[in-house]
Amino acid sequence: MGQYILRRLLQGIPTFFGVTIISFLVMQAAPGDPVALITFSPDSRPETGEALRRQLGLDQHPLMQYLFWLVGNDWVRIDMDGDGVGDSYGTRLGLLRGDLGQSLKQKRPVLQLIVERIPATLQLTVSALLVGYGIGVMLGVIAAVYHKTWVDHLVRVISVIGNAVPAFWLGLLLIIVFSVQLGALPMSGMRDITSRGFDLGDILSHMVLPVAVLSLNTIAFVSRFTRAEILEVLAQDYIRTARAKGLRHRAVWWWHALRNALIPVATFIGQSLGTLLAGAVIIEKVFSWPGMGRLVVDSVFQRDFPLVMGSVVVASVMFILGVLFSDLLYIWLDPRIRLR
Repeated sequence: MGQYILRRLLQGIPTFFGVTIISFLVMQAAPGDPVALITFSPDSRPETGEALRRQLGLDQHPLMQYLFWLVGNDWVRIDMDGDGVGDSYGTRLGLLRGDLGQSLKQKRPVLQLIVERIPATLQLTVSALLVGYGIGVMLGVIAAVYHKTWVDHLVRVISVIGNAVPAFWLGLLLIIVFSVQLGALPMSGMRDITSRGFDLGDILSHMVLPVAVLSLNTIAFVSRFTRAEILEVLAQDYIRTARAKGLRHRAVWWWHALRNALIPVATFIGQSLGTLLAGAVIIEKVFSWPGMGRLVVDSVFQRDFPLVMGSVVVASVMFILGVLFSDLLYIWLDPRIRLR
């Protein structure tokens, strides 16, 4: 088991660096100038921008900048206001040294900013993953049980709607209906700023809308896929044998059919986690959720390279670990599967 996990982690290294290279080149191609944002001040001198660009390595080829981000450099200190004191506006980039650098805009370590925001994002994405798979599997089973009935058709319509409706549009619509018109749920934030201490009810009420929107796509996919897998499993010989032995209908469905049908469904947990992390960027912005999504959006508009790349690193690692978790889940669902 340990050797398999280590081998899978090593296989994820090329994927990790491939994602970081593509993200870095996309950021380089985006319009805007981070140095102009940093040096935007009435007291800044004209030569400061070029000096900062040179010391940050932004005057190099994009691939050289990527290597510069991997290997690292010392802290860049430039006298921005002419007072003789170097202001720390640069970054000590060096992923291979375990340093994600310093935010160009907020002038704080990227790792510190991500650690502050990642619990809120995990709270949202893990909840959406549990809700999506829980409701999706349930709807898929119901659709398979009532195959070719109005219940089956209703579940299929729900799956189509879940895949077709844009998340940002649905989020705004739910805010208008449940927050503005009905006043039943809060429209934004993670908790009431006037509340003191831990209030589970207040936190759950703030999670209802963003979790519902974020999990809808997962519900649609899992329900459709579970339905198809169960119908395929029900046609197998061992299901007919179980029925011929006189097993109860419920035992055949839940113990023999569902358990085997969930093996392919489990393969998409890692991909679902990556999809939810990508969707959280939009959902957190719509609902003003204080997680990594809002941090990424703000850093992209501010051209904060270290913060964007640090977020990409964390998201890539989480996706690779999610895929590994999917592989390990095979053993729990079917002991016949052996990891090689």
